[in-house]
Amino acid sequence: MAKAELFQKDIPESERVFYYTSEEDDPIKTDEQEKKIKVGLPEGYEFIPSNPFVRMYSAILFRLFWIFGQWYERGYWQVKVHGREKLKKARGKGYVIYANHTNPFHDVFGPAIAADRRIFTVISPVNLKIPGIGKFLPYIGGLPLGSTLDEKIAFNDAVDERLRQKKVLVIYPEAHVWPYATKVRKFPAGDKSFKYAVRNNLPIFTMTTTYHKRKGGKRDLPRMDVYLDGPFWPDEKKTLDENRALLAKQAYDSMVKHSKKNTYEYFKYVKEDRKK
Repeated sequence: MAKAELFQKDIPESERVFYYTSEEDDPIKTDEQEKKIKVGLPEGYEFIPSNPFVRMYSAILFRLFWIFGQWYERGYWQVKVHGREKLKKARGKGYVIYANHTNPFHDVFGPAIAADRRIFTVISPVNLKIPGIGKFLPYIGGLPLGSTLDEKIAFNDAVDERLRQKKVLVIYPEAHVWPYATKVRKFPAGDKSFKYAVRNNLPIFTMTTTYHKRKGGKRDLPRMDVYLDGPFWPDEKKTLDENRALLAKQAYDSMVKHSKKNTYEYFKYVKEDRKK
């Protein structure tokens, strides 16, 4: 079955089971991942465009992206956002949203309609190779992780600059997309991605997507509720490492708490014993 069909049409119940041995298994792979191709960034890649016309193009494209996202999220997925008023507690500051990773299409548009300002999302360089939309991702806020030392430095500088600009950074700490998952997985990178909020002394929020049966209609495809929670702040009395661990635990516990509001398991995940 094509990857897009997995998220855009009803699937027979017999095909809605994924067997895994580790929470770091990746059920949905791009062609590059399947071929084990290492994808880097284009030479001379700019994380923050210096050309004013490119910045203007990016702003216009993001606005169109946001408008389409409103229709797509609220119309197609019937998304309801809960807790958006909590974002007011970060007014006048940048912040970081940590979200569960359960649908590559919703995960692109969902944070944009849930946040109260422009978002910038940490993505894998592999995503730049996605046919059609891949080349546009940097213009609508995609921040690809670098692989070389220079790219990593430039990436970190760009993240700090966007937060100084009072924008929103979006991170999926589970790393891999598990379609329609109702369980929050452990974060493979541990607390490493929580350094951005700590070193900038900014709050974090969580965004947890849950799945529910559609009311009326004949489709099995679920609808979504999105829950925002926070803010969770670094503790000025703790070290950077202590704060990373603190925020990671708060984010994980918050997402687990809201994941219990799932009422429909469209896909099932069955853990296999490695010893078999």
